[in-house]
Amino acid sequence: MKFGSLIFANLFRKKLRFALTIGSFIVALFLFGLLAVLRGSFGGGLEVAGVDRLVIINRTSIINPVPLSYRDKIMQIKGTKEITYDNWFGGVYQDEKNFFAQFAIDVDNQRQVFNELQVPDDQWNAFLKDRQAAIVGAALAKRFHWKVGDRIPLKGTIVPGTWEFNIAGIYHGKRVQDDETQFWFQHAYYEERMPERLKGLVGWYTLRINNPDDAPRISKAIDDEFANSPYETRTETEQAFASGWVKQMGNIEGLIMTIGIVVFFTLLLVTGNTMAIAVRERTGELAVLKAVGFSDGAVLTFVMAESLLIAFVGGALGLALAKLFTLGGDPTHGLLQFFFLPGSAIGVGLALALLIGAASGILPAIGAMRLRVVDALRRV
Repeated sequence: MKFGSLIFANLFRKKLRFALTIGSFIVALFLFGLLAVLRGSFGGGLEVAGVDRLVIINRTSIINPVPLSYRDKIMQIKGTKEITYDNWFGGVYQDEKNFFAQFAIDVDNQRQVFNELQVPDDQWNAFLKDRQAAIVGAALAKRFHWKVGDRIPLKGTIVPGTWEFNIAGIYHGKRVQDDETQFWFQHAYYEERMPERLKGLVGWYTLRINNPDDAPRISKAIDDEFANSPYETRTETEQAFASGWVKQMGNIEGLIMTIGIVVFFTLLLVTGNTMAIAVRERTGELAVLKAVGFSDGAVLTFVMAESLLIAFVGGALGLALAKLFTLGGDPTHGLLQFFFLPGSAIGVGLALALLIGAASGILPAIGAMRLRVVDALRRV
């Protein structure tokens, strides 16, 4: 930059004020990063939900089961491709605070329906050969320092007693947002010990269809098939199902947006006041610059460059700290499944920081540009 030394000299004129202003941006953008992580965590399941998958649950509630016999009837509907079923286990590992999702899965079709969650073939084959084997997500294994071959005890809640599992494999998601916190074991092992009243029942079905455009038709056909039966169903897309869970926690996105608006508005006031004071303190110097030949546009550029540079440096540092914080892992120990800061959020945060910098500097910059040399020297 042609006048870079002049701009930097003005920035560091008041080192404490410069540091505090930069600090304001760092704190604000760090908070923005954390809010983006929370928003992505609560809504991450919506972004990665399969467009070609339907979830079929009991019409009354997901805690009520549906018959296993429904599987064959569902697959007779035109447009269906693959189906699997799961049961929620709800076991406790060591302490109730160690929460993670545990599912008794249909080993025949789990990998076909959830093909984004990948298990090495040798590990999957070992899983099939051992009735007490389990497959765990990579994030879950990292959390508890589990490895293949470990024996894990869980205390059953729905089906009481101590359950022993041998870790046969670890699955990884294809995408960063994929849930790697689940614990799978064979449904056959679960059914062996469940009460007679629960045998032949499953928690829910997940169905893959050939064409996502057929989802409304297939959903209606499934629900009509089992209407007026003891186990009526409610079928919806996986995205709609995940959205329903998020809505049960309230308007999380609205709350996050409100906090973000307040933070950035406060930052705008603080930075705008700082720039106004900085320009007012340099009234005489700005008049001298004009007197020796600097144009109004050059003076405007000086002030705007200072404001934008503060915004960029502070914003970049704040977002970098937020990214480093997420790299340390999920501090909630599994309550937030998608704890990471995406590149898109970093880009938006940096753009907002520059926008705040421009907005806070524009009025002082215009005032400096319109400054008359004679009037300015009279104030000195």
